[in-house]
Amino acid sequence: MLPPPLSALPLRLLSTLGREGTRAVALSIVIGLVIPPLASLAKPLLTPLVYVMMVASFMRTDLARLRTGRGLGLAVLAVVWIMGLAPALLATALALGVPVSDPDILLAIVLQVSAPPIMAGPAFAILLGLDPTLPLLVMVLAMLVTPLSAPAIVHALSGAALDLDPLTLTVRLALVLAGTAAVGFGLRALIGPTRLTRWRAPMDGVNVILLALMAVAFMDGITRQFIAEPIRLLGISALAFTVSFGALAAGGLLFRLFAPADQALMIGFSSGLRNMMMLIAAAGGAIPDTTWLYVGLAQFPIYLLPYFMKPVANLIHRHDARTGA
Repeated sequence: MLPPPLSALPLRLLSTLGREGTRAVALSIVIGLVIPPLASLAKPLLTPLVYVMMVASFMRTDLARLRTGRGLGLAVLAVVWIMGLAPALLATALALGVPVSDPDILLAIVLQVSAPPIMAGPAFAILLGLDPTLPLLVMVLAMLVTPLSAPAIVHALSGAALDLDPLTLTVRLALVLAGTAAVGFGLRALIGPTRLTRWRAPMDGVNVILLALMAVAFMDGITRQFIAEPIRLLGISALAFTVSFGALAAGGLLFRLFAPADQALMIGFSSGLRNMMMLIAAAGGAIPDTTWLYVGLAQFPIYLLPYFMKPVANLIHRHDARTGA
């Protein structure tokens, strides 16, 4: 047995890491770029990490909150916006003649607006000190809608550039959701809500480690291509930021009209940060190289925007403290 000070040291370190979560996750992007071999080593961990984060999100979710009528109604409205109205806005822009010179980039943007929110959304909510229940519910509902909406949207806006099999996508999504939910809620029942509440700070640190590993893995190959074509990669990165932040801001401002600030912010995150990898996996990974490049660069806004939005979350916390919300 270790003496109490030594045995508590890992927990204290994890708690500290959790409090600095948004900075640590943003820094992990830099680590993946500066140490390319590390990114290559981490890349095979991407899929397992997604599953582990899903399990962790379900484990920390209170089912009673998922069943509340208001939360469900707000989540349904959010899914209508994210999976229906946002792609419709892109279709309108294209119909009005907004130029997209590279069809591979157009395919990437179509994938972005038709994909469900990222699986790490609830984990980012935790890092911002916000309730992960709403983003988890939005993510689950959006994933259920994706097999019906994504193939039609991709075909309508990009033609036959990517062939999605709805049945395969439905089966894969069902297996992911059912499996991770069963394990996550099973662990919650085994551990108990009281212990989970007590261990919240160290578990935040574990979330940071998982997110950082994913960020490093996504950087595989980016450094090499940046050295070869810096101007091109900067332009694609700027476009990815514009699309992601534009959707985040539009969703957040729209839902702030009738939802609390913390929930509107998380709906904004769900709007702007999308799981393109899910659609690519369902298509067997057969996408053009430029589309792959956009997907990798789109991880920059996914991992950096939570850091930049941390002050907004802090304002929400201070307002809630003053009003007793």
